Amino acid sequence: MTALPGETPGTVGTDTPQDTVSPPEAGAEGPEHAEAPDASDAPDAPDASAASDPSDASDAPAASEGGESSGTPADADDDAKGEAEAEADADAAPAEAAPAAELSEAQAELAAQRELRERIEKRKAEKAAPIAAGTGLSGTAADLLAAVRAVESGEKAGTAFFDRPAAAPASRRPAPAAAQPPRTPAPEAVPTERTATPEALDAVRAVLTEGGAPEALARPAVGALGEQAAELLRTDPWQLLSVPGVRPEQADGFARALLGADCGPDDGRRTAALVGWLLERAALQGHTALDAEAVRTALAERAVGDPEAAVRDAVEEGVALVFQEGEEPSADDAGAADGEADEAGDADVAREPVQVLLGLDRYALAEESLADGLARLVNTCEKAADWAEAAASAPGPSAAELIRTTAAAGLVAHSGGEAARAEPAALITAARGLGLRALGATHSEDGRRRLAAATGDPDTAVTLSGLLSGAQGPGRDEDGALALDLLVVLDAPQLDVEGAAVLVEALADGARLVLSGDPGVLGSAGAGRVFADVLASHACPQVVSRTPDPGPIGELVSGIGIGELNQVDAPGKEVVIVPVRDAGEAVHRTVQLVADSVPRAFSIPAEETQVITVGHGGAAGTRALNEALKQRLNPGPGRFGGFDPGDRVVHVPAPGRAVPGVVLSADAEGLRLDCGGVPVVVPQERVESSVRHGWALSAHQAAGMRWPAAVVVLPGDAAQGLSRPWVYTAFGRGERHLSVVHGVDQALPHAVAQVPAQERTTRLRPLLEALPTPTPDAAS
Repeated sequence: MTALPGETPGTVGTDTPQDTVSPPEAGAEGPEHAEAPDASDAPDAPDASAASDPSDASDAPAASEGGESSGTPADADDDAKGEAEAEADADAAPAEAAPAAELSEAQAELAAQRELRERIEKRKAEKAAPIAAGTGLSGTAADLLAAVRAVESGEKAGTAFFDRPAAAPASRRPAPAAAQPPRTPAPEAVPTERTATPEALDAVRAVLTEGGAPEALARPAVGALGEQAAELLRTDPWQLLSVPGVRPEQADGFARALLGADCGPDDGRRTAALVGWLLERAALQGHTALDAEAVRTALAERAVGDPEAAVRDAVEEGVALVFQEGEEPSADDAGAADGEADEAGDADVAREPVQVLLGLDRYALAEESLADGLARLVNTCEKAADWAEAAASAPGPSAAELIRTTAAAGLVAHSGGEAARAEPAALITAARGLGLRALGATHSEDGRRRLAAATGDPDTAVTLSGLLSGAQGPGRDEDGALALDLLVVLDAPQLDVEGAAVLVEALADGARLVLSGDPGVLGSAGAGRVFADVLASHACPQVVSRTPDPGPIGELVSGIGIGELNQVDAPGKEVVIVPVRDAGEAVHRTVQLVADSVPRAFSIPAEETQVITVGHGGAAGTRALNEALKQRLNPGPGRFGGFDPGDRVVHVPAPGRAVPGVVLSADAEGLRLDCGGVPVVVPQERVESSVRHGWALSAHQAAGMRWPAAVVVLPGDAAQGLSRPWVYTAFGRGERHLSVVHGVDQALPHAVAQVPAQERTTRLRPLLEALPTPTPDAAS
């Protein structure tokens, strides 16, 4: 089975990842986003796969002829006893992991990442002692090893290894000088994958063939391991786990074929690779670190005889880094705490116990760099700016509060719903009126257009990827910093920790940063929870919008945000519930709504209606829905790699970025798309892995975008994939109309009321809390 764009091979048909290491908290699960691959058991045979076929559409009354009912989805539950008809997709095997080699950021972003890491390493090399407990890494690998051995064995308190307080970040560079007008946005470049020499590919193919693995893994193996992939695989066959989509049992079979009796379950190469694989899988679920005990438990489940030794060896080999969160109380502290507790009655004054975390260096470096960078912005900003006149002329009280708060702070967190996006737009307009270089960055091209419309100036809005790659925005100054005085990032919940670190590193000292978004939506596709951690740490002023989302859809979504599925009045059928009995009927009614009912009732054409469903597989997943919608709306033989001119598609140039587009044509250069007015050419070798039909999307792919109408499909087998953030995100994608194809019975109100946002284990919040930058909230 070929992995879909936005998926890593090995993904099954639901949005909810499974069988991955989870954080230690009770009830903690993987991230709520739809694109995180799961880790369900894969067949031993590398080429095993299965495809899901859509169920035949059953006849049903036309949606516009009495089959729909206005009101809340809960009212339709009595008539919607859905039958589960899911067809779970088989996990992708190594043979199907080949497309994963394309999962790289744009070249400019990669260059920025390398520059960032070089700067971080230079900073760390200048530190002579370990960093404070819970706030960073130890100075040397020996300290790391000593920490994990001594803390986990109880021989020493963790503070013996982490005892220096964090220092305030130093000023990195002066602020840019005179303001310059922003450049006109340019088309974004399509990223190119790392090329592999024919010699390297041939060498890897030979090793893979010898080990019984498919030759199709050669290119992704070189992409993951470099030109020396063949030599690495021969000496350490478990390096095959570095290839996305390959599972431990498949790597074990490959190792047995190459090494014979010389390998075993406790082979150091195997255990080290497993630790790295577990942490990588956790990152796909949004975690930047994992509790060491959870890692040991997962290793034991993989037949590792001594998980504790395996963790120590992985730390010693540099596969994982160890961190300590919290402090162990000393004897004196414990006595003092007891005395205070006696005086204060039931007051709990004991310190939290030490938690030992394991993580990958890339996320550790990104979180530390991000924390330092945010503190730098807070400390270097001029806080005496007088924006009182601009605030007085703001269009509303929340916009005025945001302007006043930004004038006095280098970092501001702004939260609110869709209507609240007008407040950052007002801030950008006010700042530019004061002669400042102000700009707004959004997650998607659709968001960029909406922001430009709100400000009335297309030069004020860019996409975040376009800004970082240099394709859009004002460019950089002589020091390499973005030539900006104020950057407002909308859709902030979609920021992953690595992207946020690159962004903050690109801002000059003295620049202001506003992170704005809706805390209720699904989180980022990448690791981390930047916006939520910034809010929870109270490291900067927070402005909470008082602007409600209008209309029946806004009322419904606002209720979902607080865990209530309310009945709403929809006199104009802004919200319509379509009850269905099974997945086949769900597909049939969805096609009917998009092609007939919505265009006839609301004059919204099919190309402006977006279908959103829980997963990619199953009888009513994106694959089945896209096939049915194509047959109805744009039938054709798929002569361009499965696509025809006029097909709606989604292009995934990098993980976490879903760009809607339309197929124009194809030639020797590749598939030509129109992505929101931007021409894009996808090379032939990337089409299968980075382009898919886009009439139906998952909720995470749809995050950060809106359409005039949205049709949310909830077949019976979708019940376990529902959560409050998922419902909140999906239901909020329609501007004028929302249809809910409802077949999950009481699972929908249950998810809204009792399945909140899933937790992610990250270190950014304690890092921010430990920095000496306390600032009182400005929240209303």
